[in-house]
Amino acid sequence: CLENTDPRTRGRGIQLLSQVLLQCYSLLQEKEVLHLVLFYENRLQDHHLVIPSVLQGLRALSMCEVLSPGLAVSVLKAIFQEVHVQSLLQLDRHTVYSIITNFMGTREEELKGLGADFTFGFIQVMDGEKDPRNLLVAFQIVRDLITKNYALGPFVEELFEVTSCYFPIDFTPPPNDPHGIQREDLILSLRAVLASTPQFAEFLLPLLIEKMDSDLQSAKLDSLQTLAACCAIYGQKELQEFLPSLWSSLRREVFQTASEKVEAESLAALHALSTCLSCSVLSSDSEDLLDSFLSSILQDCRHHLCEPDMKLVWPSAKLLQAAAGASLRAYHRVTSCVLPLLLEQYTKHPQSSQRRTILEMLLGFLELQQKWGHVEEDESTLLSLRAQVCSVVFSALTDPSVQLQLVGIRALTVLGSLQGFLSPSDLELVVDHLIRLALREEDSQSSEAAMEAAGFLAPVYPKVFSGRMVPSLEEELQSGVSFSEGEEESSGDLCSLRQRCLQALAAVSTHSSIVRETVPVLLQHLRKVQKGNKAGSAQAVVSVCQSLHRVALQCQQDPESCWFYHQAVVPCLLAMAVQAAVQESARPLLDKALLEEEVLAAMVSVISAATTHLSPELAAQSVSQVVPLFLDGEVSFLPQNSFPCSFQPFQDGECLEAQRRVVALLMAFVCSLPSNVAIPQQERLLRELLALSCSCNCPFTATTAAKCFAGLVNKHPAGQQLDEILQLAVNRMEPSLAEGPRRMQALTLLLWVTKALVLRYHPLSSRLTDKLLGLLGDTELGPAAADGFSLLMAEAPDVLHKGCHADVRIMFRQRFFTDNVPKLVQGFHGAGPDVKANYLKGLSHVLNHLPKPVLVTELPTLLSLLLEALSCSDRVVQLSTLGCLQPLLLEAPQIMSLHVDTLVTKFLSLTSSPTMAVRIAALRCAHALTSLPTTVLLPYKARVIRALAKPLDDKKRLVRKEAVAARGEW
Repeated sequence: CLENTDPRTRGRGIQLLSQVLLQCYSLLQEKEVLHLVLFYENRLQDHHLVIPSVLQGLRALSMCEVLSPGLAVSVLKAIFQEVHVQSLLQLDRHTVYSIITNFMGTREEELKGLGADFTFGFIQVMDGEKDPRNLLVAFQIVRDLITKNYALGPFVEELFEVTSCYFPIDFTPPPNDPHGIQREDLILSLRAVLASTPQFAEFLLPLLIEKMDSDLQSAKLDSLQTLAACCAIYGQKELQEFLPSLWSSLRREVFQTASEKVEAESLAALHALSTCLSCSVLSSDSEDLLDSFLSSILQDCRHHLCEPDMKLVWPSAKLLQAAAGASLRAYHRVTSCVLPLLLEQYTKHPQSSQRRTILEMLLGFLELQQKWGHVEEDESTLLSLRAQVCSVVFSALTDPSVQLQLVGIRALTVLGSLQGFLSPSDLELVVDHLIRLALREEDSQSSEAAMEAAGFLAPVYPKVFSGRMVPSLEEELQSGVSFSEGEEESSGDLCSLRQRCLQALAAVSTHSSIVRETVPVLLQHLRKVQKGNKAGSAQAVVSVCQSLHRVALQCQQDPESCWFYHQAVVPCLLAMAVQAAVQESARPLLDKALLEEEVLAAMVSVISAATTHLSPELAAQSVSQVVPLFLDGEVSFLPQNSFPCSFQPFQDGECLEAQRRVVALLMAFVCSLPSNVAIPQQERLLRELLALSCSCNCPFTATTAAKCFAGLVNKHPAGQQLDEILQLAVNRMEPSLAEGPRRMQALTLLLWVTKALVLRYHPLSSRLTDKLLGLLGDTELGPAAADGFSLLMAEAPDVLHKGCHADVRIMFRQRFFTDNVPKLVQGFHGAGPDVKANYLKGLSHVLNHLPKPVLVTELPTLLSLLLEALSCSDRVVQLSTLGCLQPLLLEAPQIMSLHVDTLVTKFLSLTSSPTMAVRIAALRCAHALTSLPTTVLLPYKARVIRALAKPLDDKKRLVRKEAVAARGEW
């Protein structure tokens, strides 16, 4: 074939040889490669039909490691000379680029020996390339030419022209493009070329200025981003000539643009320019371009800061801040001119709204100073203006305008974070202002912001805050100004001084030394509240616990604070609860505030947060005291431990009901321990909890005992001991579930134990789940069992979650779905009409907690059941189902479109449900329907708009709001 006179036949012969070489090029010897290269080079002069196969052969040879020196140069010279690359097909052009890339990777020094001829040859190869696949490779070659220092010689402008002709990239990938090349890929690849050498500057900068003036937003953005990229490698020399034009374009974009994107990129480009000029090394005789550039910016922007209508104030401030943020030198140059001006304007403008604008600009400059940390004495404008700046900020804090106060608080935070800026007397004033705002300011926004600021500044100035703020708050708390003796505290009055004091004490506890001051104050107040025995004291205890909980969360990352907190708080809370329980057992009818559910729940969250982050050694030390307290009444470690009778929560007897409620605190403690901490007498504790959960008449205590049992079982190491305790639990549950007065307690235990086992993939979990599925057909327990599926799938707030070190396996929800949903569906079809709703409710709970991608894949099989669930009269089922369907309308429009008729009918009928939550959910679903294809929706448009007129007059504002949104979209 190779010697045949017909070019097609010769081409087939060379094609076969090239395909063989592509398979075995690594096996060739040096002599063989030499012969083949000479043969292929010669074939480059052959008929044009043969050339594609010749190039494939050369590509194979370009990958050979045994290529003799000089052959790479020879091959490339032959290609440059003999082949008109741009007349070839896309794939063949790609082959040429691959040959060049291969040689550049392995024969760099040889190619550099060609000098600028190699660059010129490549320019000819690339000139006129249009295919995006080839352009990505070609751009990479150009970038390598530049970054690896190949000789460009006199061809710099030609190389620039051959690449810059594609700027800005205008490419939209065709639909279903198999190559996956995006416009962004080409933009970034070309930008890497254009911004790779200062040699392109004289050609590129005029092009960028021209494209910035374009009407196309994409061209503007690309130009601005490319300019910012170039500034990273340019110096003064490259930029000098173009600075006035660049500044003019950037200023125009910020002053006149309607696009936030363009404004943001213009400011980023200005910042980059300023940074570039800041970094340039000055020779003794050259002009300081940074100074003159900043002078022109100041000249053009400064007067706008003084205009009475304040029209261009923000754009000017943004430009000045972008330039000033580039370097400390730029910052000093700009602020020395701008800060005195802003301070002067603040005093000139009496209106709060204008003062707020000016202070926000001032704040922007203060925040820039944070970048450089310590304020240098010798050249800082800020230090020379310290008194004026503080005066302005303090005046904002006393202004009646809440919005101005909020900006003042932010400014105060920034000033406080500047090391060495605030004098000791200023600091005292800062603390006084924060106390006043936190406690006395009517508006809750200012109060919360002041507390936040105190929490931020306290670790910076711990001595000032612990010496000034904490004693003031303690004094206010003790004086109890907000309520006279005997007056009832209202739980809704969140603005009460006492409430604010508690919140502020928690907010400021962000440093270990301050925690040691605040925690005793909070605990002392808690004891005082407990002894007060007033109506409403339950809410007061909850408030203190909320503050303690916040402090606990803030201590978690510091081991020392965490242990101090745990030692101080946990025994104190246990002692108070035990005291209340023992008194209640001895003398009933006393105040039971500490034993109320909401109070115990608040204490649970405190103890849990105080325990989760303990080290295993310290946790073991603590558990050795707490567990004997509950099992043996060992109270010696509790403060104030002289109780009227013994503490025996697990003993039988009506009078011990109050003591049993304290088991909630045991649950909070043992269920939050790290899993590698051994619990003393664990088997005995588990048996006691099991007995309590099954025999107790109080639902709260029974549930707490069940949760505690489940939390321990979840972390219990696998083995015979665990199997025995689980078997014991099953033996206790089964008879109680079948009949008797405590079926509900048995169901609660079943649910929590099942959840504990489902989370850790324990084999017994499937047997217990089947038991639960069987209960759905029970007329008495069915509805509660159905709600139990929500408990199994949702994250519990106090036990059995990762935060308290529970054993939670990845994707347990998906596994539960796969194992149990088919059984739920089967049970639904076989159930009697009176219990069908239970299966639907269970199903909707499972689906509601399933990750949406999983739900979408299962949708075709389950949709008919979900639609049936909408007809169910149970509002929980309706709400759950609507909650499932709403995201599916957005994520699986094609499948949902098939059922649009049923969906429209069901949603519209539920918009007049007697339950507000159902009406809102139905309206949201009606709104989500609009994401289906328009052609599907058009037949229903008039009907839906007519039907949605009715909820526009709903008596509830939230319903009307959803109706407006949905009807507007239709």
